[in-house]
Amino acid sequence: MTEGKSASSLTILYDNIRWEEKSLYEAAKKKGVEISNVDCRNLSIDLNNKNSQYWNKTIIQRTVSYFKSLHSTAALEGVGAHIINSLRTAILCGNKLFAHMELQKAGIKTPNAFTAFSPESAMSTLARMGYPAVIKPTIGSWGRLIALVRDTEAAKAIIEDREHMFPIYHVYFFEEFVKRPPRDIRAIVVGNAVIAAIYRYSSQGEWKTNMALGGYAKTCPITKELEDICIKATNAVGGNIVGVDLMESEENGLIVHEVNNTTEFKNTVRVTGVDVPGLMIDYALKMSN
Repeated sequence: MTEGKSASSLTILYDNIRWEEKSLYEAAKKKGVEISNVDCRNLSIDLNNKNSQYWNKTIIQRTVSYFKSLHSTAALEGVGAHIINSLRTAILCGNKLFAHMELQKAGIKTPNAFTAFSPESAMSTLARMGYPAVIKPTIGSWGRLIALVRDTEAAKAIIEDREHMFPIYHVYFFEEFVKRPPRDIRAIVVGNAVIAAIYRYSSQGEWKTNMALGGYAKTCPITKELEDICIKATNAVGGNIVGVDLMESEENGLIVHEVNNTTEFKNTVRVTGVDVPGLMIDYALKMSN
């Protein structure tokens, strides 16, 4: 055991207590683990303190706000805390373009994707790609600001709208519209194992599979192929505990379209019955030794 750190002491960093954060806390208490909940909004960190109270602590990062999560991870990691997941993972997973490039470098199949940096280059990119195409913000979650662009007129309207938003939305990220069943796969990876997976089905009349948009879930079998791809994707972003989202492409088989840094798992537990929070706590304890 590393000097100065208890093997049975963990911290959950949050800004909004959801079902996931409650379940992690309860799982730790059941195991007799000393665990504390810290609201990210109450943090005050001396960035030059070499003897920080956070030095050598193991912290499970569960902050919902992307910018608070990213910057608190950087600060805490910088003063010696061990964060699950690391700053590198947070940076890569929090940006769809960054993650796409890391997956590509690792030889993992992804949707065909393009980027552009002005309305003019965005329109010419879509003309080359062909319609329909999917436009995504590089930073975002829960399916927000993701749109299926069906033709030139729709593209012009969406791009014109984005030009009035924050500058990050002026970086255009397009993906092919993958021909697939009306579902995708969310796999939960803890360490070097896929511990559970679900199919996420689109609600009627909706092409997105986000559960926040009314989709529903069923258990997905964990095949050797699925596990291999998910572990490879996790390693590509340096993750410890992540959610890997995949699609079953008619043309290319299983492809990865996203890796989630502070993954949600409520529906995975509900559908599969797997003790996801308990397994996460077990892994965090091993990482703290």
